[in-house]
Amino acid sequence: MTKSGMPRWGFVLIALAIVGAGVFGWREFGSRKPKAAAAPAVPVTIAPVEKADFLVYMSGLGTVQGFNTVQVRTRVDGEITQIVFKEGQFVKEGDLLAQIDPRPFQATLDAAKAKKVQDEANLNNAKLDLARSTKLGEFATRQTVDTQNANVAQLTAQIAGDQAAIDNAQTQLDYASIRAPIAGVTGIRMVDVGNIVTAAAQTAIVSIAQVEPISVIFTAPEQQLPAIAAAMKRGPLKVIAYTTDGRKQLSEGVLALINNQVDSTSGTIRLKATFDNKDHALWPGLSVSTRLLVETVKDATVVPEDVVQHGPDGLFAFVVGEGNKAVVRPIKVRETGNGKSLIDSGLAPGEEVVTRGQYRVQAGSLLATRVAGSGDGAEPKAD
Repeated sequence: MTKSGMPRWGFVLIALAIVGAGVFGWREFGSRKPKAAAAPAVPVTIAPVEKADFLVYMSGLGTVQGFNTVQVRTRVDGEITQIVFKEGQFVKEGDLLAQIDPRPFQATLDAAKAKKVQDEANLNNAKLDLARSTKLGEFATRQTVDTQNANVAQLTAQIAGDQAAIDNAQTQLDYASIRAPIAGVTGIRMVDVGNIVTAAAQTAIVSIAQVEPISVIFTAPEQQLPAIAAAMKRGPLKVIAYTTDGRKQLSEGVLALINNQVDSTSGTIRLKATFDNKDHALWPGLSVSTRLLVETVKDATVVPEDVVQHGPDGLFAFVVGEGNKAVVRPIKVRETGNGKSLIDSGLAPGEEVVTRGQYRVQAGSLLATRVAGSGDGAEPKAD
């Protein structure tokens, strides 16, 4: 017995009780692993799968050309005495552009007219001689009458030649006034006043490009030729011209023709489109990107282009499934353009698909969704 009056075996029992309580506590609490926290919902933007008409475009690159382009050259020789147009001016067909010294041509015309008057006087005299010879009857020899008839015929033919000379001289005089053969915009002047120009020279006085309407020459792969030709049989095809970066629309026109030969070196076919170009948005020589509308698919299954994802097994999309959980859905895409994709299979109208935030999404991920276009202030929701 101890001094406190408690037997020794009492302390042993107390110590054993403490040790037992410690072992029980370690087994119940110390050996348990903490439960893992639930994964947070992934914030994504979604959009519904829609049923709508889908416009199928073919993209290409092209160059703007004047609908007609003319290098204005002189058709007669002479000195330039006047330049009437201004560089960059819009001119109408028939407007005076430049004047060549007309005096030599006027003199030639006057001489031709005088020659005709002279021959007409001789013809009148010959006709009088023929009439007098005819009235003499048997007193005039047949030779005399035949000679007078021949003289009249000769002078008549000569007058016809005089008229041809007058017409030629008048034409040369008209050529001295250089006029616009087409309506369009003038370029940089190549000849100044005081220069001698000749019809044989290769240098043009100025070029004129018709810009209303205007043309765009662009190319398409030869594989697309059957589809384009078939579409042209159904009616006029719309062509849209954009800046080369594709961001700004410049003008709308129609496909005018398909070239009569495929370029075997590049495997492309040249196409020509015509634009009214009333606002002069297109200019000769400008490089543009083009979009040719070849088909309108009615009641198509359409989704935003960002919905389509590329995986090792092909294309797929994340669909919002039951309980706002992500479902991986394999899809087939027929066409893509204008920010939309035409779905052949894999999605149905009315389903909701993920358009943004896919990089954090996996199959079965809980989604905190926000509808595309609802604004940055919209609260995402998750079930």
